[in-house]
Amino acid sequence: MPRGLPPRATFDRAADTYQSARPDYPPELYADLRATTAITPPAHLLEVGCGPGKATLPLARMGFGITAIELGGALAAKAREHLAAFPGVSVITSSFEEWEPPAGVRFDLVYAATAWKWVDADVKYAKAAGLLADGGHLAVWNADHAFPADVDPFFFEIQPVYEELGEGHDGPWPPPPPEEQPDPMAAEIEASGHFTVVSTNLYVWAARYTADEYIALLDTFSGHIAMDPAKTGHLYGEIRRLLAARPDGRLTRHWSAVLTVAARH
Repeated sequence: MPRGLPPRATFDRAADTYQSARPDYPPELYADLRATTAITPPAHLLEVGCGPGKATLPLARMGFGITAIELGGALAAKAREHLAAFPGVSVITSSFEEWEPPAGVRFDLVYAATAWKWVDADVKYAKAAGLLADGGHLAVWNADHAFPADVDPFFFEIQPVYEELGEGHDGPWPPPPPEEQPDPMAAEIEASGHFTVVSTNLYVWAARYTADEYIALLDTFSGHIAMDPAKTGHLYGEIRRLLAARPDGRLTRHWSAVLTVAARH
């Protein structure tokens, strides 16, 4: 990886596998998003950091018009490919900070899925507020590794390998269960002075992975993309060794997403 490449720019290296490797967001999330914001097709939405269209596609299928902004050229190309059947969706290759919207254009919803944290806080809130129509909302959500009470012991077995490589977990280990963690974005949104949080919803689900599937997933995370190949080679070898000892060769990874919806002041 080129020296000095910012973490948010690393995802373009995973453009070919991101759509298949990353989990889909729960249908309940989209239902809650629509219920809270009262948006109905063909409302015009703005997505910040669409990637290959992971969260764009479900909303496009519902009939929404979407302008999707994506920093990475390869990811934007994948998004156009995945969304080609939807003439009401356009994908623009740009950072949100540098994007110049057409004069007078307003959106009913500005949203970001697993992308908002990568955008400059000094720019994003004021810019999003200025692009919203009257009654419009900002919605952000994520997809994080969750550690509920029934977490797979695999993660305690592999963690020493991360520590050995100098790639240990930031914060307490193991992390608190998702229901004990605060909304990761609410305080920042409120502090921006442009929005008031109107709802927070938590979703937790689980997915099963073979060694190949799990390694493909890890290769879409900025920290693993940026990791020295010698480190990933050792890490992935240990993952394969641990899973080969299991009868079905699989692990269970829990996911959590927090949907935060805010109204413009």
